[in-house]
Amino acid sequence: MKEISERRSIRKYTSEPVDAEIIKAVLRAGMLAPSAKNRQPWKFYVYSGNSKAVLLDEMEKGLIREREGEKTLPDSYNGLPDAFNTLRIMREAPVIIMVENTNGSSPFLPVSADDRITEICDTLSVGAAVQNILLTAQEMGYGTLWVANTCFAYNELAEFAGISGQLTGAVVLGVPDEKPSARPRKPEDEVIIFR
Repeated sequence: MKEISERRSIRKYTSEPVDAEIIKAVLRAGMLAPSAKNRQPWKFYVYSGNSKAVLLDEMEKGLIREREGEKTLPDSYNGLPDAFNTLRIMREAPVIIMVENTNGSSPFLPVSADDRITEICDTLSVGAAVQNILLTAQEMGYGTLWVANTCFAYNELAEFAGISGQLTGAVVLGVPDEKPSARPRKPEDEVIIFR
């Protein structure tokens, strides 16, 4: 409960690198998550240093394309300023972990109802793995930010990373350079319903 209640989304990081053994430890925690039918539908791509810079250049290309050219998410256009801010945060942090749902496919492709159910179950499984990563990093004194703004540069990032499944997002990892306050939560009576 301590890590659950104290975890925050960190948007400022020091330049201190994260040791490979720390990264492996948080990812091993992700691999211990429960998954639908024990499919374990996750794969993690770790970027730091120059490889991170090149990855984020690809993300920037996608954000610029989305802003100025072909829009893959036209109804979400108003989220682009936040995506550019997320890119700035990702450039500042030492480690980016791209997360793949190995059984998923591009959100721009149609799927059958059966495949959609499998996708939902596997997305929940990947979410459980990401939560384990966030909480383990918190326990070890590291900060994280779960990123979904990769969606605006989905095709660029998936192609660059060689993701053949579904890019579900990214996790930023590093030494925090801020201590944000807890964000407000909805009241219990609004989200817990006894019947």
